[in-house]
Amino acid sequence: MRLLLHTCCGPCTLYPLERLRAKGFEVTGHFFNPNVHPFREYERRVEAMETVADRLGLPVLWAPEGYDLHRWFEAVGPETDPGRRCPACYRLRLSAAAAAAKAHGFPAFSTTLLYSRYQRHAEIRAAGEAAAREAGVAFHYEDFREGWAAGIEAARALGIYRQPYCGCLFSEGERYAARAERLRRRLAAPAAGRAA
Repeated sequence: MRLLLHTCCGPCTLYPLERLRAKGFEVTGHFFNPNVHPFREYERRVEAMETVADRLGLPVLWAPEGYDLHRWFEAVGPETDPGRRCPACYRLRLSAAAAAAKAHGFPAFSTTLLYSRYQRHAEIRAAGEAAAREAGVAFHYEDFREGWAAGIEAARALGIYRQPYCGCLFSEGERYAARAERLRRRLAAPAAGRAA
């Protein structure tokens, strides 16, 4: 069966692609990730995905919008609570994947977001199932997290960029919050020779 696989990035594609192909799926990738900021980060992830596509013979439907941060901010808003921000992000990306599956004649779609140990798995599944109902295609649910270590090793073997955060600026801020606080304290402390 043909399946459209929403791909969040190259490294997270490796294990799900292997699993799906082993089960007989004819997989095509779908890259739509307006959550990734800034542009240089987006570009690095595109390059990693291009490497995966080339080396593993994966056809990819690249979202025509490309780097569309405005669309992401419209969907997510200034929401800093990940409990509300992440589900809105999943809905945006998986709705686009479901619509692309329908438009290109794929009976089903899935997502590499189901591979990450750091994402909200139940919310991804719910967003995928809702998007599938709306578009009139099937959502293939599979828990790919068991392949976490294998995917990391495969990414290292390919020499592709592995990102340190989900992509959004809020996530990056959360990742570096402790470092930012240490820097704030250092800059706030009186220092000999520092200009006021």
